[in-house]
Amino acid sequence: MKEKVILAYSGGLDTTTIIPWLKENFDYEVVCCCIDCGQEDELDGLDERARLSGASKLYIEDLTDDFCDNYIVPCVQANAVYENKYLLGTSMARPAIAKRLVEIARKEGASAICHGATGKGNDQIRFELGIKALAPDLKIIAPWRMTDVWTLQSREDELAYCKAHGIDLPFDASHSYSRDRNIWHISHEGLELENPENEPNYDDLLVLSVSPEKAPDKAEYVTMTFEKGIPTSVNGEKMKVSDIIRKLNALGGKHGIGIVDIVENRVVGMKSRGVYETPGGTILMEAHEQLEELVLDRATMEMKKDIGNKLAQVVYEGKWFTPLRQALQAFVESTQEYVTGEVKFKLYKGNIIKAGTTSPYSLYSESLASFTTGDLYDHHDADGFITLFGLPLKVRAMKMLELEKKNQK
Repeated sequence: MKEKVILAYSGGLDTTTIIPWLKENFDYEVVCCCIDCGQEDELDGLDERARLSGASKLYIEDLTDDFCDNYIVPCVQANAVYENKYLLGTSMARPAIAKRLVEIARKEGASAICHGATGKGNDQIRFELGIKALAPDLKIIAPWRMTDVWTLQSREDELAYCKAHGIDLPFDASHSYSRDRNIWHISHEGLELENPENEPNYDDLLVLSVSPEKAPDKAEYVTMTFEKGIPTSVNGEKMKVSDIIRKLNALGGKHGIGIVDIVENRVVGMKSRGVYETPGGTILMEAHEQLEELVLDRATMEMKKDIGNKLAQVVYEGKWFTPLRQALQAFVESTQEYVTGEVKFKLYKGNIIKAGTTSPYSLYSESLASFTTGDLYDHHDADGFITLFGLPLKVRAMKMLELEKKNQK
């Protein structure tokens, strides 16, 4: 019997070309696995294409709810944002995909897993760290790094290779944006974006959204509820997390929310420029943070900010299946016990504008915060507090004055 390889299959030109390439160069039986994390119509026609290309079997695995509940929600609760802008759309999906690839490899008795990520990107790291953590015995095949065997350098080369193997594909050689899509976001790279001097061509680029300039002239109010940091409803309608994200995507896309143009630092050391559309995710992160402002104490918020930044780095670098990620997530989950309540905001031309927050666990005291003197706060107490709080500054200033006088003698 031939050895089996599990191919992470998207149905695009690269992974379709890899099927006959694996058979020709390694004599593998190729089992394709397409993981659905909310790509929607990108999955149409994949079964016929995979078999036409020589795959023995195609799995189409719907992981959308798993992705939302077990990968997106922990990152939302942590307010995990990479380099202040990137909401980790691709980064969060890769460990979910790697986990299912390993499960199917075990089911099929495969000896290897193959992916089509390039040797310059982050995804090769994310896929392979996930596979190594879950199945260290499985071989990993990365064609783009095997330059002695993988000699295809362009879309034209790939199309010619497929044609030579009797595979006619509905692709052409024209270049377009390189995109990655799931329920959380869509990323865009390539074309004019490769030069950071160029303004993005949003009329051609945007898929989920309109630009803020083309958004409606009238603001739209939205209310959301959370229970222990997990979103539970939009505009009074209770929904599971995946449906909440879909609803927020529609609302955010309509109003030009969540369009980010970023030059980010890849794990492999280079800078790359891309545009991310994350309409629903941007709203969800902002709404969650709006509620946390009301219920978390100052010290917890300060520590949680550091933890969130660290978690973002860990996820971005593909280290999901590590003790560190588990420990960081455990801290975050402990902070969510009282993150319950309702947030209201309005969407207007790319902006999310607060319109009121309520929670049964609110730490906000109107009597304390108002300018009217209340029973819990005596203005005179501030004298001693400021004296002690500012003591190090005062002592240092006194010592510097003494030193200055001594030097003038």
